[in-house]
Amino acid sequence: MARVLVVDDEQDLCEILRFNLESEGFEVLTCEGAEEALTLMSENTHREPDLILLDVMMGEMSGFEMAKKLREQNINTPIIFLTARDDHDDQLTGFACGADDYITKPFSFDTVLARVKAVLKRTKSQSESPQPSKSDNTTLCCSGLIIDTNHQTVTVQGAPVELTRREYLILCLMAKSPNQYFSREKIMAAVWPNNALVNDRSVDVHIARLRKKLGSYGRFIVNRTGFGYALNSNNL
Repeated sequence: MARVLVVDDEQDLCEILRFNLESEGFEVLTCEGAEEALTLMSENTHREPDLILLDVMMGEMSGFEMAKKLREQNINTPIIFLTARDDHDDQLTGFACGADDYITKPFSFDTVLARVKAVLKRTKSQSESPQPSKSDNTTLCCSGLIIDTNHQTVTVQGAPVELTRREYLILCLMAKSPNQYFSREKIMAAVWPNNALVNDRSVDVHIARLRKKLGSYGRFIVNRTGFGYALNSNNL
């Protein structure tokens, strides 16, 4: 049974979502604020949720801020943002914070249910994908940048680099075929399969964050107009 955490400062909406999700067989927890939700997730008395339905505009801490804190702690629980704002830049901000989907209020429960099932299915498919064989445990990009595909870790000159799952997948995609350019469409298909809300700018945001996290090695991720992005191993 999948567990869903609903975080929204509208108590009535929390209860409506709880009732309907439980009717569909989900286990549901509700919180009326981001601070309460972070506290709940830090406690060992509850199993971590399989998915979070997270309101954007709340009290002292917004949903965007909560999502950033979770991703900074390397907590990759899927997040679907709920918001009354449908501004395109807000959606990009949401995806940059690590969102898996975005639902604009008002919405029908059928829409929520379909999005929840789609994200859970996609997450399960990714977690059940075959693991690399021992002969391909580690991909060495250069003497200072190492991607361990067995443990899914990245180090730069021996120092660990904390990446989100999507940042890691983008880096692996380019590292496995150095000097090959990947269009934004190819990156979206590989990293955000079946997610119609993702667009070119979402890719650019993730690339920018990846470059920043890689420090001096970020400059080796190059862009060529009309071709896309590549990991330039010629200068590594």
